[in-house]
Amino acid sequence: MTAPQISGRNSTGRPGKPVGNITRGTTNPNRMRRVDRWLAGPQSWRLRNAADPLVVDLGYGATPATAVELFERLSAVRPDVRVFGVEIEPKRVRAALPLQRPGLNFRVGGFELPVPGRPVLVRAFNVLRQYEEADVAGIWRLVQDRLAPGGLFIDGTCDEIGRRVTWVALDADGPLSLSISVRFGSFDMPSDVAERLPKALIHRNVPGEPVHALMQAMDRAWLECAPLASFGNRQRWQGMCRTLRDAGWPVQDGPARWRLGELTVAWDAVAPLA
Repeated sequence: MTAPQISGRNSTGRPGKPVGNITRGTTNPNRMRRVDRWLAGPQSWRLRNAADPLVVDLGYGATPATAVELFERLSAVRPDVRVFGVEIEPKRVRAALPLQRPGLNFRVGGFELPVPGRPVLVRAFNVLRQYEEADVAGIWRLVQDRLAPGGLFIDGTCDEIGRRVTWVALDADGPLSLSISVRFGSFDMPSDVAERLPKALIHRNVPGEPVHALMQAMDRAWLECAPLASFGNRQRWQGMCRTLRDAGWPVQDGPARWRLGELTVAWDAVAPLA
């Protein structure tokens, strides 16, 4: 992983080179609604309990829409939340500055997280997808080391309008879980989401790897639950999740999340083999 030749501020606040590469920056409004719903839902306790409600939208892209949306959604959980949109491309930051307001700021930077304090939430979507798989562990560690106690780093990938979404959640000690969230009607088989797996897993979707076993198990359970389709895909998805749980997959959520087209499993169940 190489650093581009642009100025910014490092974690101490002094001028320095941002850590990372300039990426394509493709984005769309409401693209991150599924992960935001998870952060403002079952993970909201992290923000509520934080001594400093500092949040980073890392690599928000060509337009700041997703950073603005994250601020608005998390403000409902913690009115004094501070969201920093961090982008490595200075032109993108300059374009976002008119949208700054109390609680929402934009800065040039990268994985060093040039923000005043230790964030409780860091969201990086469709960023690491554009790096090499060998870079992922080092980048994860860099961000993890900047987290506040109880903090969470979200490394995720989604399609262009947020219909198929996956993310890995990590705390300071390591990966915790893999979440999958889909819009009903956007897929034929659940494993269609595999093309949007995070960088750490996308090349591991091959026979013999745990994440491939999960994709196959989801498809089998989906087919087994075909009779529920007469009640709608929501019921069929919930049946699939129950089947997975009953088969021993470490499903971490329940019906309230399943009905949203969401499934979260423990990281140990999908972690890449050495």
